[in-house]
Order: sequence, then structure tokens, then C-alpha cells
Amino acid sequence: MTRTQPAIMKLPVTRRQPRGFTLAELMVAMAITTIIVAVLVSITSVAVDTWNRSRAELRAARQARLMVETMARDFEALVVRRGNGFEWLSASSPQTLPGERVTSGNAAELIFFSASTQRYDGEIGGTDDKGGDVSCIAYRLDYKDPIDQGGTAYKSFVLNRLLVNPDETFEKLLAQEDLDTAFASYRQDLEKPENFVCENIYQFTVTFHVEVNASAAGKTVTTPVSIPLGTGTSGTATSFSLTGNGIDTPFTGDAGVSADQIRSSRLKAVEVSATVLSDTAMDQIRKGAFNSNETEDFIARNSFHYSKRVGVTVP
Repeated sequence: MTRTQPAIMKLPVTRRQPRGFTLAELMVAMAITTIIVAVLVSITSVAVDTWNRSRAELRAARQARLMVETMARDFEALVVRRGNGFEWLSASSPQTLPGERVTSGNAAELIFFSASTQRYDGEIGGTDDKGGDVSCIAYRLDYKDPIDQGGTAYKSFVLNRLLVNPDETFEKLLAQEDLDTAFASYRQDLEKPENFVCENIYQFTVTFHVEVNASAAGKTVTTPVSIPLGTGTSGTATSFSLTGNGIDTPFTGDAGVSADQIRSSRLKAVEVSATVLSDTAMDQIRKGAFNSNETEDFIARNSFHYSKRVGVTVP
């Protein structure tokens, strides 16, 4: 007996035709992608701005620290001798502040004597040491190219420092009644690139802190007086001179202290403050001009301020 197989019915297979995205799906996908990209760009922009700001602040801090610490070391070793008519420190505000499109807020020209350990290029006791320990030191702020003296493309507010070794100081600068005039032959050396200290110093102000002794009700009262160097306005002095006979300055900012009292006062400290611009700010200053209102706002947004007070010992 033969068994027959049941018939298998074959059903036709219907293949589903592939289809693309609809217009609505594409628009939703593009919108989501746009949002993600916008968020990423925004985050990246904030990160880059923060990095640039931190970098600018770090470089400005390095410039200011170098300037302030160098001047502090020089003032800490300030040399003054009493009982003579010689000038030991000469500080003045320039008649014309450095700058072109934007001028410096304040500046000072300093000449004084210091027992600096950097004399003879730091080789004290070496073969180049010609004796002596009192050097003449000068500081000046200018607007120029720090590398190429005749260059104009990369001008900046540059601080220069010159140290005259003790042998030359003894022969040409010590025992002078007018230190500024005696130093005139060294001004070209001060401007040389090798005497560059730092750049982007928009302004630096030197304030001399003195103590005035006055008699009141049979007692001696000591009054501290601050004498900032400036253009002569708003309680500043255009010059400050320390001689063996006392202090000479046109300062009249403190109504309770007379000129004679200031002349016989004692210098106790020197405060150095500096405003440093970022590199980006200096680039913009070189390229464009600003009016007075724009300059103040621009400097405030693109500068960093540093200061240090140094105690000095004056007999």
C-alpha cells in the first residue's frame, strides 16, 4: 500500500520594498544635529576664550612680577649717605608720556644708587670684579620695538633698566649734586635692547612713603605721608629727589604738612604699581585709534594691575 504525501501549498513571498526617510524625519534629524553642533561650538568657544584669557593673565602676571621684583630688589639695597649736598635718588615724571595712538597712563624716570648683587654681571669676586659695591641704576618706560630700535611694526610699552658698574659709578656718577645731568651720557645705553626688562607695561607709578615728625602739645607726632609720582595733578608730584640734606619735591598734596616738614622727613618705603596689557590689546592699539572714553573702557577690560611695597633703610 503506497502512502501519498500531502500536497504542500506554496504561498507567494511578498518582499517589502525599502523606502527612504520622509521629509519630516530628515528635518527633525537636521534640527537635532544643528542643536548638537551649536552646543559643541558654544562650549568650544567658551573654552577657547577662557584659555586665551588665562594665557593672557598668566603672561601679564609674569611680565609684572619680573618688573616689580627687579625694582624691589634694587630699592631694598638703596644707598644713601647723609650730611652732604649730593643727590642719591632722582625720580621724575616725563613731560610727554610714551605712546602714539594710546598714551601711557603714567610713567617715571628713576636714577638711584644701590648695592646690587648684579654688578659686574653677577661675577662678584671674579676676574672682572674691579671693586666697589655701589652701582647706579636707572629705569625708563618708552614706546618702541623692544628688539629693533628703528622698527615700527611691533611697538610696545617697554621698560628698560641700566646698571652702571661700581667702578664707573665711582668715577662719573657719585658725589653729584644733579644726578639727572650727570647720567645724561648713559641715556643711549639705557635704550639698548640688551637692557630690556619687560613689555606691555601700560603705566607704572612709584609712590614714596615718608614719615614727617611734627611737634604738637609738647610731643613729637609722626605723620605718614604718601607722595605718588605723576603729572602734578590730583595730589601727585612731578619730581622727587633724595639728597644728603633731605628730600626735595614740589609735592603739596597734604594740607596738614608743610614743605619744610617734607624736606626734613625720612623715606621709609617705596611702592611700585604697574598696569600690564595683554598681547591682544597691544595688537589692537597698534592698529586703531581710540577716543578718551573708549580708551578707558578698553584698558579696564584688557589690563591687569599689580603692586608691591618695599621698605627701605635711609639713615
